[in-house]
Parts: sequence; C-alpha cells; structure tokens
Amino acid sequence: MKTARNITVMLLSMLTALTMWGNHPWLTRVFEYRPAPGQFINTMPLCRVGEPVDSVLARCRASICGYIDTVTVTFHGQTITRIDTVWAESMISLGGYGGYVIVGFDHPVVNMHTYDFEIQGNAFVSDRETHGGSSEPGIVMVGVDMDGDGVPSDGDRWYELAGSEYNHPRTQHDYSITYYRPDENKPRTPSQVDPFLNDTTYIRWTSNDADPDSTSGYMSRNTYHNQPYWPLWLQDEPTMTFKGSKLRCNAVDLGDADGQSYYVQYFFDWGYVDNLPNNPAHVSQEDGIYNPGFKIDWAVDEQGRHVNLTHIDFIKVYNAMNQYCGWMGETSTEIAAGIDFHPDAPMPTFLPEDVNHDGEVTVSDVDAVINVIVTSKKNSSADVNTDGEVTVADVNAIIDYILHH
Repeated sequence: MKTARNITVMLLSMLTALTMWGNHPWLTRVFEYRPAPGQFINTMPLCRVGEPVDSVLARCRASICGYIDTVTVTFHGQTITRIDTVWAESMISLGGYGGYVIVGFDHPVVNMHTYDFEIQGNAFVSDRETHGGSSEPGIVMVGVDMDGDGVPSDGDRWYELAGSEYNHPRTQHDYSITYYRPDENKPRTPSQVDPFLNDTTYIRWTSNDADPDSTSGYMSRNTYHNQPYWPLWLQDEPTMTFKGSKLRCNAVDLGDADGQSYYVQYFFDWGYVDNLPNNPAHVSQEDGIYNPGFKIDWAVDEQGRHVNLTHIDFIKVYNAMNQYCGWMGETSTEIAAGIDFHPDAPMPTFLPEDVNHDGEVTVSDVDAVINVIVTSKKNSSADVNTDGEVTVADVNAIIDYILHH
C-alpha cells in the first residue's frame, strides 16, 4: 500500500520530468531562521552552542529544501543521465509565537491567480474529531525584492496573505511578545497536577494581549524534551521579541476516560501553514481536509487593503499562536517543504513607471518613489528615467505617464 509520502515522491518525479530543464519547483534557499523558544528547538534542526548562523541555515536548508541530483542508468546498452528532484525528508520547528523562517525558490513565484505555492507542515486529523487534530497555524508573509539585491532587506515590501481568520474579531493584528532567556540551572518547578511537566516556570514571557489575563505567563518544560528550549546559537541575547498577528486559540482538551488530557487543535478554514494536512496530490481542492496551497491574490498591506502582486520573491512563515497544551507543549508551527505549482511560468514584463511591480501605474507608484527619496532606501525600480539617481524627476515621469495614458 502506497503512503502519502510515496505518492508525493512519485508525483514529484513526474513533475521533475516535465520541468527538468526549467526552474527548480522546490524551495532552495533559507535566508533567515529565528525561532522562538520551544520544545523542538535545537533538535529540529539539531544545533549546538555557539554555532555560526550560516551553519544553522545550512541545516535548515538540508531539512526543508529539495535538491537536484543526477542518476545515471544503463538502458538497452545506452547510458542515460537523468535529473531527479529530491525532497529532503525532515522538518524545522518555529517554536512558540512569532518564531519565523524566511525562504525562497531559485526564481520568483509568478501570480497565476490560482493556488500558486504550498508550504507543507505536519498537521494531521485526530482519530476522534474529523475537524481537528494537530493544527499549529503559521501566517504567511510574501516579499517583493524592490531593491533588486536578491535577498530580503530593508528596501523590500512585505504583505500578509490574509487567511480565513484575518477579519475574525479575536484576531489581534498588533500583537507583540517578549521571551526572557531562562537560567538553565535554576531549580525546576514541577506541575502538581501534570506529571509530564517538570518545570512550569521555565521561560517567562510578557505580551500586549488584548485579554488582560494573557499579558504574561511561562512556557513550561516537559519530560519528553529536556534540552534547552532557547536557541543555542542565540545564547548572548537576554530577550527575544516578536510582533505580528495572533490567531485565537484553537485547542480543546477533550480528556480521556482515564482522566488523561486529550487535546484537539481545531482546523481553521484556509490560508495557514501547518493548519491542514498536506495535499499529497498537489491539486486544488477548494473543500475537504487537505491544504490546497496559497494564493498570492490573498496579499494585503498593513492596513488590510488588497494589493495586486504580479510575483513574489521571498516567503516568510511565522507561528501565529500563543498557546500551551499541557503535556503536548506549546503550539509550534513546523515546516517540512515548499513547492511552486508553476515554476516555469513566464515573468511579466514591467513598464518603467510601474515601480511597485503590481501590474499597473497608479499613485501608489508615485508614493513608492517619494518613499525612496525621503528614506534613502534602495530601490532600483524607483529610477524611472534611468539617470542613475532617484529624484523628483522620477516622480514627474510617473505623473506624466498617468496623465497621458
């Protein structure tokens, strides 16, 4: 009997045969990995004290990025070299709320106005509740390389992909949390009711939660994971602060007949990493239990307004839950892989006046140039008249285009 992984590998081989000379369909780059503390930190991937950041990123790439390998076979006396795309069979954990990773492909992801890409996690369905199981939702941000340097930087623009909970009244869009590095040698405070929690005051955190009863607390340590939960390569940092949107808690303790906790994390409808089980067939299922992927058309700006993006260059995923589930530990988004559904889609051509690359020339392009002038941020697209500098002349060039078209 074929497993979902076998089916994925089979389909991946077919996909490779179709795209073997084109862009790589799987993630190839990890630009930044900054997890929050958590029970799988320093083990997914394995990390060591004082390890250089580049080494940590290399371990992340080995865990979640596909790679290209060549296989030479002899068929009827003829030697044939075949290119295979291989999916690295591992995962990385983002830890508690806010922990994130920034990844990318070896090409921009073009907006085809359908499901454009997928970031896979390890969500699964409970054997007791078909609407939930393990669901640890991560929010997806997409970035556009405005300064053209090929890496995420201050000159780039980021947009949230608004999932099903974006407008929910209990979604907090200005959430901020700070974790405080623990003293690994302090006496532990075991739980009096849960034998699986051996330190209930392990890592302290504070936040600006809208609920006054949730503005501070602790991440517990459990008996299953006794390694340090603070990232070992960040031991010099006394605090870690993360900001973003926070989703409402989705876990309910249904309990077992013998009194043991049985947590079910209920699925959100759509739009989050590690929220629904992976889709082994990589087909667009509008309903059902699988995650069909992500649409670039879901992108919104900081004010929640829809934005038109012709393509994206970077993808950021961060854990959107601050939730602890007893012996199961903190809700922590995991990432296993990522795929572009149409890796060889042609990049759109841009008018020089389309500074923000949204496919149209509007006042927003004027604003983009003015922002570059005021902030001195790099943006190669803002030099509309290609005179080597960004000035009012570029603003005038855009206005002239709008007035005459």
